[in-house]
Amino acid sequence: MEIDPLPNGSGSNAATGPETAATTTAITVTSNTAPSSKLSHLTESLKLEHQFLRVPFEHFKKTIRTNHRTVEKEVSAVISSVTDVADSDEISKDDAILSLTSLVSRLQGIKRKLEEGSHAENLQAHRCRARLDHLDSADAENLSEWNNVRLKRVLVDYMSRMSYYDSAMKLAESSNIQELVDIDVFQEAKKVIDGLRNQEVGPALAWCADNKSRLKKSKSKFEFQLRLQEFVELVRAENYMRAISYARRYLSPWGATHLKEFQRVMATLAVRSHTECAKYKVLFEPKQWDFLVDQFKQEFCRLYGMTLEPLLLTYLQAGLSALKTPYPCCNCNYITIYCLTYIICQLSSLRVGRVLIKSTYGEDTGILLFMLNAFSNQVILLSFQLLCTQANMIFRLTYD
Repeated sequence: MEIDPLPNGSGSNAATGPETAATTTAITVTSNTAPSSKLSHLTESLKLEHQFLRVPFEHFKKTIRTNHRTVEKEVSAVISSVTDVADSDEISKDDAILSLTSLVSRLQGIKRKLEEGSHAENLQAHRCRARLDHLDSADAENLSEWNNVRLKRVLVDYMSRMSYYDSAMKLAESSNIQELVDIDVFQEAKKVIDGLRNQEVGPALAWCADNKSRLKKSKSKFEFQLRLQEFVELVRAENYMRAISYARRYLSPWGATHLKEFQRVMATLAVRSHTECAKYKVLFEPKQWDFLVDQFKQEFCRLYGMTLEPLLLTYLQAGLSALKTPYPCCNCNYITIYCLTYIICQLSSLRVGRVLIKSTYGEDTGILLFMLNAFSNQVILLSFQLLCTQANMIFRLTYD
C-alpha cells in the first residue's frame, strides 16, 4: 500500500512518506501472512489423516463390487432359467405359468436388490462428498472451530478402535459428525476380532472371501494362516483323518508359495499336540490366536489405508514433546505446563484413558472428554503445529 504525497508537502513530509509506506506495507504483509501460515500448517498436519478420505472411498468401492457380484449372480440365474424353459420341447400350460411366476418373482427380487444397492452406494458417495466439503471449509476465519471438529473426530476414532462404540456413536451424534467418522467400519472389524478371540475362524474366513481380490493383490497370507490354525485345532482334537482331508482341500494350494510353513504344520500329525518340541509346541499355544488378531488388524488397516496406531496417540505424543521443551515463551506458567504434561502422560500410559471410557456415554466418559477438550487448545492444536513447523519455532501457550 502506498500513501499519496501531499500536494504542498515539505521536504520533511516527503521524507517520512516512504517510511510510512514501508511500515504500512510491512503490517499488511504480516496480516496476510498469518492466515496463510495457519492454512499451510493445516495442510501439513492433514497428511496424517490420509484415512479420512481413503476409508469412505474404499468402503464405497467395496459396496459397488458387492452389488455388482450380487446382481451378476442373480441375472445369470434368471438367464439360465429362461434358457431351460425355452429349450424344453414339451411343457404344459401350468408348468409354463409356474415358470413365468417364478421368473417374475426373481426379477422383482433383483429390482429390490438393485434399489437397496443403489441406496447404499448413494450413502457412501454422500459421505465422500461430505468429507471433501469439510476439508474445503477450512479457512483462517473458522480454523478454531474446524480444529474443534477435528478433535472430536480423533476422539471418535480412538473410541471406535478401543471398541467403545456406544460412546463413539453418542459423541458423533451430539457433535453432528456422523458422516465424518467410520464407526460402522470398525464395527465390521470387531465381529472378526471377537470371533478370533473366541477361537473361531469362520468370521475371519468370510471376511477374506469378501476381500479376496484385494488380499491377493497385496500378497497377503492371512487366509493361509487361518487355515493353518484350523488344521492345528483338528490335530488338537485328534481328528486326524479330517485334518488330512482339510489339508488336501485348503492347504495344498498354498504349498507352492508357503512350503516351509506347510511342511511344519503337517508334521504335527506325527508329533501330536502333547509334544515338548519347542518348534511344534508353539503351534498349539493359545497365543497363536492373539497373533491372528494382530495380523487381522494389520490387514484391515492396510486395506482401508488406516494408521495402525490411533491418531490421538500421535497428536498427544507430539504435543507432549512440545510441552516438555522449555521454550522462553511469554506468559507461560511452567508449573501449569509440567503438571499438565504429567496428567496427560498418565492418560497416555493408560492408552488415553482406557479405564475412564465406558460402554455408555456417562459420567466417566464425560470426565475424559472434559479433560481433553480443556487441553485441546494447548495440547492437541499445539501438536498439530509441531508436526508441520520447523524445529526452532517458538510455541506460544495462552491460558484463559
